[in-house]
Amino acid sequence: MQVNQPNQQPGLFGLKYSNRDFTQKQTWGKNCFNSSFPASLCSYVYSRNFDNIYLKLDSNLKVIHSTISTVELYGINPLSDNLFYAFETQFTPYQQYLIGTLPGVDLVAQAKDTGICLQALEIKLTALPDQTTCELPEDLYGCEIVIRPDTIVYLACSILDTFKNNLNLLRELINEDFDNITDWSDPQIIILYVSNIINILDSIALSIVDVQKPLLMQPIWKTEGKSPKLSEYCLDVFVWSNLAFTRLFIDLAKAEIDLYGTVKSIKRHTRTIIWIFKMIYDFSINNSFNHKQIIDNLSYNTKNDKAFAVSGRVTHIYMKSEILKQPRIKKTEIKEIIIGGGQNLLSPERRFDAIVYNSPDLFD
Repeated sequence: MQVNQPNQQPGLFGLKYSNRDFTQKQTWGKNCFNSSFPASLCSYVYSRNFDNIYLKLDSNLKVIHSTISTVELYGINPLSDNLFYAFETQFTPYQQYLIGTLPGVDLVAQAKDTGICLQALEIKLTALPDQTTCELPEDLYGCEIVIRPDTIVYLACSILDTFKNNLNLLRELINEDFDNITDWSDPQIIILYVSNIINILDSIALSIVDVQKPLLMQPIWKTEGKSPKLSEYCLDVFVWSNLAFTRLFIDLAKAEIDLYGTVKSIKRHTRTIIWIFKMIYDFSINNSFNHKQIIDNLSYNTKNDKAFAVSGRVTHIYMKSEILKQPRIKKTEIKEIIIGGGQNLLSPERRFDAIVYNSPDLFD
């Protein structure tokens, strides 16, 4: 295990080779820290001989809990000198599936000697509990997850990567001609197809359930209720497979389908279903999809700043476990993850509500 040395430079456990210089203050800003710390935490979890919690889809379209080692997650030993941590970088093997520029992903694990991309991961560092569960009993705590559109592009690519040598099967699974849709941007037209689209996405998921792959790393940090005080046991890592991740928005949409098999409106989670299907459908016809065009044109009068968000009440349903209730990494171990005085380079947001909350003397 890595131990802090007296003259050690600021850094993060395990992140020996990276496209970020952790001796520089700007590398410790919120936008960087929220992906680099989780990558380090995942390596630290491995050093403790723990596996990460792996949320997968089963043959009944239910999310189940399994485990995945960080070696399997990164495609290489996380403490290897041959691992390069490339943050906010394109996972170039996916470029072949789309038109235009592939967006970056939070973390690409690369083999240092060859430059080969081993794994692409979106990262969501989430607080436990969130605003919707902080007043509930501890065993009902949950984390909010906010998903950006680029994550949906990577979700589509991860699914298409499984079908790249079997496009005929993908076409058979779609088994419906959507050419008669004259305008995919018209919600009144698309609403009529949502139920069928969901059924097709379920069929696609079931056909590749044995080869699902990691998509999103979700480390959790737990506090005592909504206070800023960390719990004694406060850190752990959950990983969502690409197929388990789809349940976050598909299950919500299913709950809104009425007796006539339609939804009343296109909310963000339903729009995400349409986005992912259109990407897959276009690829089945043209061997590529235009992600920017799909996301921009199929907005349905809702901003595209995020794909969708789910509250802790929703994620708790899928993540409920003893480890969610009591994470395995203690707060005293944080000094083993943030090393060389790196904590002194952090630049947290200065929020007035947080300052007031943490200054009870103002009201004496």
